[in-house]
Amino acid sequence: MRDVMTDACGIIFLDKPLGWTSRKAVNEVSRLFSVPGKKRIKAGHAGTLDPLATGMLPILLGDATRFAEMGLQAEKSYRVSFDLSYQTDTLDCEGKVLSSFNDVVSRQQLEAVLPAFRGLITQVPPIYSAIRIDGKRAHDLARKGQDVEMKAREVTIHQLDLIAFEYPMVTLEVSCSKGTYIRSLARDIGEKLSMGGCVTHLRRLSTGGWPELIMVSMQVLSEQKGTCLVSLAQWLREFERVDLQPDEAKRFLQGQRIQLKGTTADTQLKDETVAVFADDSVIGTGLLKAGLRHMVLHPARILPSAQKRYL
Repeated sequence: MRDVMTDACGIIFLDKPLGWTSRKAVNEVSRLFSVPGKKRIKAGHAGTLDPLATGMLPILLGDATRFAEMGLQAEKSYRVSFDLSYQTDTLDCEGKVLSSFNDVVSRQQLEAVLPAFRGLITQVPPIYSAIRIDGKRAHDLARKGQDVEMKAREVTIHQLDLIAFEYPMVTLEVSCSKGTYIRSLARDIGEKLSMGGCVTHLRRLSTGGWPELIMVSMQVLSEQKGTCLVSLAQWLREFERVDLQPDEAKRFLQGQRIQLKGTTADTQLKDETVAVFADDSVIGTGLLKAGLRHMVLHPARILPSAQKRYL
């Protein structure tokens, strides 16, 4: 049986603690899976969470880091609470209060504006965000007092449900496309009501459809890390699977195209990304294209650990 600490490759769905940056979370998970005295295992996350936020932060280890974009590009869902009575410079309760509002709005008024925020919408990201402007993080520029101009972007709100409302507090559940800023959504809903919209609580419930139940706390992870690691094969679950024989696997890992003899070329099919397996283990991903007689597998991403095993 392999040593999970020296051969870790997979994903931890961490329930990120309140107050932690995403980078701190990655560093702590990497430390747990690294061998003391040896080089830290490579690790990265699949979608930043603010320190104020808790919830699902997929952390990829080892060769799995090559597939972080699957989380970055994925649909995400959140539960957010925000206060309509004030607004801050950071759009959350950790910032400096810029304005306060004394009026009161009803549930009916709130429900009347929500449809405008479903579907394809345009939003301006917060200046206190990790977006890069001329190579520098927007939040770093904002903290230095520099003027930061954020460009509007289109995002999609797939689902927006009102969970609770007791003025001034609103709680929503939101399912949205990549690039959506929930703080901006709260701000814009508040502005539509001529009110504030300061986020007081934010929790990511899901990334890419992965269920809440798969999340683990740092305490559980510290005690049971070997059982918490989700395999790379599961992470690539949405891709069709192609299995190669050992000789084919060697050629694939050398960057060669593989004719899949048991197939018939179908020129009507679009090029398809597939997960490539050998001996029931992921060795990389490839692009499946129609050849003259057979479908042809073109290497896309090759796992270094697989090269070590086969070459």
